[in-house]
Amino acid sequence: MPGGPGQGQDALLTSGQTKQIQDLIDLLRRNNLTELELERQGVRIRVRHEIGIKSVSASVQETVPNISQPSVHPTNASGPPAEDTTGMVTITSPIVGTFYRSPSPDADPYVEEGDIVKKGQVLCIVEAMKLMNEIESETDGRIVKILAESTKPVEYGHALFLIDPNPVQ
Repeated sequence: MPGGPGQGQDALLTSGQTKQIQDLIDLLRRNNLTELELERQGVRIRVRHEIGIKSVSASVQETVPNISQPSVHPTNASGPPAEDTTGMVTITSPIVGTFYRSPSPDADPYVEEGDIVKKGQVLCIVEAMKLMNEIESETDGRIVKILAESTKPVEYGHALFLIDPNPVQ
């Protein structure tokens, strides 16, 4: 990064610090983490992978200044189906675990293909280490395709649902 007196907040990061941030981003991606935070000598670095945005961002915070350095990296998520998905929203798993379409084995699924959903509506559960994590819709729309099979394992970033945010009514 160019730096020097009068260069603004960019001057606060040395090339060594930038390399350390990149190393944290690589660690985050290699271990399928969604967030990693490190504090050392009054400097706090938080790296967060936003699922819906498909980017990795990092921020460095010191006691007074606040610096944000976004970096865009493609994720190794399961690809969308072979059909045309232009304009569709893919809901992916934020964690590694077991995918369940319903809250219990004898209950009806949360959603079916063709259902209209609202942003924040629960679509499924991903169980990780005996914790049931409700996965919510990131947008209003219609479920076009359910991309995961109930009771099967899913990886971080695995595509679960394909939603059309502009369904024809």
